[in-house]
Amino acid sequence: MSDSVNDRKIEHIRIIECDRDVDRNKHFFDGIRLCHRALPEVSLEEVDPSVEFMGRKLSFPLLISSMTGGDHELVRTINRNLAQAAEKTGVAMGVGSQRVMFDNASARASFEIRPYAPHALLFANLGAIQLNYGFGIRECREAVKTVGADALYLHLNPLQEAVQPEGNTRFSGLADRMADMAGALDCPVVVKEVGAGLSVPDVELLIRAGVRYVDVAGTGGTSWSRIEHHRSRPAPRDTTRSAPPDEAAEESLGIVFQDWGIPTPLALQRLGPYRDRVTLIASGGIRTGLDMVKAMILGASLCGIASPFLKPAMESPESVERVIRRLEREFCTAMFLLGVQDAAALAGNTSLILS
Repeated sequence: MSDSVNDRKIEHIRIIECDRDVDRNKHFFDGIRLCHRALPEVSLEEVDPSVEFMGRKLSFPLLISSMTGGDHELVRTINRNLAQAAEKTGVAMGVGSQRVMFDNASARASFEIRPYAPHALLFANLGAIQLNYGFGIRECREAVKTVGADALYLHLNPLQEAVQPEGNTRFSGLADRMADMAGALDCPVVVKEVGAGLSVPDVELLIRAGVRYVDVAGTGGTSWSRIEHHRSRPAPRDTTRSAPPDEAAEESLGIVFQDWGIPTPLALQRLGPYRDRVTLIASGGIRTGLDMVKAMILGASLCGIASPFLKPAMESPESVERVIRRLEREFCTAMFLLGVQDAAALAGNTSLILS
């Protein structure tokens, strides 16, 4: 397969379309039971799911998580449809990794979404590892400017890079470089994983680096290790001979680690004591509005969802909007059944969990 960053984006989308097991469907949030109120003492129409985040009001705490971008009509369509739906419904949106636009100037248009979402909370996005491969403040500022973003995601993906055929794995000293960016940028920096979770030592490093927003992005949803497994498989070979041991091991690496990581609910629970120093965003395996409510109760202030939006985003803004409205209905229904009128009252309110 091609090793160009732009072609890789399309390969990722096609693999997700063809292999439904890329979404691991671990349903880790199902193990959390909430305290049902038969007398909620609030009317459903009185429930207010809106929240404030980064000084912006959102209709409810949904972030359409980072997915894609590049020089292809498909990814331009996806990002445009997502942005239009985010604007109409009053939710936040992040773009996929913008590294591609520095390799291919034509890819820039897929990230220029502010005209489609003039009032939405938007997040730019770069791989933090690129700070160890020549990127600096200029690229970070350019990424934010291109999106017209309110904040910058720096994503961490050591597992994906380790499995990826062309992966960048020089992670040493990265926290110091991220500290430089957090101090130099005029907008907030949010650090996220891409599906394997953030641990307590990770967050302690990030707090010392001056980062005040983290997205735990735990395991349970899309497995980028499995996606990269598909990309790393060699072309069909002569089946009359046995594959060398190292060749067979390389082919299966992404499958061996496809479920590696910290489940999102566990990551939130372990990071709870740090909520006075860092704002938590939850993503990774969140698939319903009920999952979102559980994530908020565990300490998240915003909930990111990506995979359920991919197919609708290929169709139209209206298709994306339907998914958002469904999530909002589920979110409000859970609040009603808990007897919680305001979404702010969910945050970190672990008394709502059945012991």
